[in-house]
Amino acid sequence: MISAQNIFLKFGDRILFDEINFIIKDNDKVGLVGRNGAGKSTLLRLLAKEQSPDGGVLDFPNGRTLGFLTQDIPLSADVSVIEECLSAFSEMQEIQETIEKLNVEMTTRTDYESDSYAKLITKFTDLSERFNLLGGENFRGETEKVLKGLGFKETEFDKRLNQLSGGWRMRVELAKLLLQKPDYLLLDEPTNHLDIESILWFESFLKTYPGSIILISHDKRFLDNTTNRTIEVELGKLFDYKMPYSKYLTERAIRKEQQIASFKNQQKNIAQKERIINKFMAKANKTKMAQSMKKQLDKMERVEIDEEDATVMNLRFPPPSRCGEIVFKGKDIHKSYGANQVLRGVDIQIERGQRVAFVGQNGQGKTTLAKIIVKTLEAEKGDYDLGFNVEVGYYAQNQSDELPGDLTLLQVMENNSPPEQRTRLRSILGSFMFKADDVDKKVSVLSGGEKARLALAAMLLHPFNLLVLDEPTNHLDILSKDVLKRALMKYEGTLLVVSHDRDFLDSLTNLTFEFKDRNIHQHLGDINEFLQKRAVEDMRLLSKKSELDKKQKTSANGKPEINHKERKQLQRDLQNAEKKIEKIEKEIAILEELMGAEDFYESANRDKKLAEYESKKQSLSKAMAAWEDVAMKMDSLEN
Repeated sequence: MISAQNIFLKFGDRILFDEINFIIKDNDKVGLVGRNGAGKSTLLRLLAKEQSPDGGVLDFPNGRTLGFLTQDIPLSADVSVIEECLSAFSEMQEIQETIEKLNVEMTTRTDYESDSYAKLITKFTDLSERFNLLGGENFRGETEKVLKGLGFKETEFDKRLNQLSGGWRMRVELAKLLLQKPDYLLLDEPTNHLDIESILWFESFLKTYPGSIILISHDKRFLDNTTNRTIEVELGKLFDYKMPYSKYLTERAIRKEQQIASFKNQQKNIAQKERIINKFMAKANKTKMAQSMKKQLDKMERVEIDEEDATVMNLRFPPPSRCGEIVFKGKDIHKSYGANQVLRGVDIQIERGQRVAFVGQNGQGKTTLAKIIVKTLEAEKGDYDLGFNVEVGYYAQNQSDELPGDLTLLQVMENNSPPEQRTRLRSILGSFMFKADDVDKKVSVLSGGEKARLALAAMLLHPFNLLVLDEPTNHLDILSKDVLKRALMKYEGTLLVVSHDRDFLDSLTNLTFEFKDRNIHQHLGDINEFLQKRAVEDMRLLSKKSELDKKQKTSANGKPEINHKERKQLQRDLQNAEKKIEKIEKEIAILEELMGAEDFYESANRDKKLAEYESKKQSLSKAMAAWEDVAMKMDSLEN
């Protein structure tokens, strides 16, 4: 158990932690949440003993191990991926080498009755027991399993670290950490460099992790799926909730309402007592009573409303001009980087008003095709072009890094602004949470989140009718992501988003392109519908083709035998499943219409409706799976 008592930390004039207290118990799965700059990463560094508080006591249990994944990309080394990961088992490898040497010695010696030979056997036995306790010879298989789960192909295990990008090096660091299985696992934005498939695997790994986990993430769904406790860091204080993120949001809103109600009631009571005191003070025979009442009033414990940092950017995309029906059309697109071919014979068409998501494993060509569409990259082969009157707004994956560090915020905006917008630049920056004196700051001193907000502000200076956003949420906190999503939901042009954030993509897009095996596969619907289809396909692959044959007798022509009554029942099951799906889809449509209202996110029943919406989506997934099961049985009879 980790215990923190009265932790105080100050940076300059700013108090980051004002005598905070908390306990991390065994098997706690904690999500650290709060605004960018609130102190979440600093708190992890304190727990990792990489930084010391100015006051208070941090108590760590003896003999427990701790692993820390930071946002800093590790230095590359001239070792292979598999070698670096196997270094997590350095003790096991040393023991294995010693056991092999002892085994050779035992087979070559003949003095079986000597004391030295008995000691040799004892040492061999002890080391063998220790080796098996640590996992035995399965450690290489476990290493390969984790690497594959995090997106590495077997052919990439021998790649040198200095040949990998920063994101893939970070995956190697994460793999090492998971293989070491520390008692306390500290993770700072672990999904930043993972694609959706890797995140899904990572979630399943963390669900069964035997130790305690303390993680920072701006991915709401990831938090919900991996944590059972939420600690909010805000304005120097901690607020602890024994529940995952979505339930915390609801409970937090209830707590706030209760605080406000209690505060108002107390203020009303105080005002009434003060009136009585003032009235009695004027009467000689009532003065003593009034003084007694005043003493009681002074001793009253006052209800306080927790301070809240609710500042968010004011984001609204300008109305776009009208363009042609076909926004982008490409045929037989090929693109390679040296010997690595990422796109081969890709055909794609994007039409006006479509809202498109690019998903798939990293390295499959999502960003490459996005760059080809916006004409910052040329394909080696293929016919492709933008449609009539298409004006592109492009937010690159490294957009914030591309901002010139030697310019001020105002100069960046001036360089991107049309003449008619020049008088509004300070106001626009203000709506993106930059104060009046911030506009003269150099870009180089901004945080990642501030650079992301500046890049978005610069984009809003032009009325684009095609927005292409490549990982736009990477440096945004949860509140800012919600603001961006709400703005994009109201955007009237054509939208293309490259993202691995399932909650952000949920209901934002209506067409999903999956990048796989150097090509793309089109799926109607948003990310949830795509993942539901993928789950069904994965289940089919795992199930044996002979499953029906085991349950049913097979006729001479190879088709399962089934009587009329059973066939009728299957038909009824299919009709009932279809009716259920239709009913749930109508209920979802009603909720989506409600959620599309401008004042929805300010309404009192927002959290209730969002929870209901998520529940309906899950019900739809189950109903679709049930329908698929019946449909497959019917199909096996007819074909």
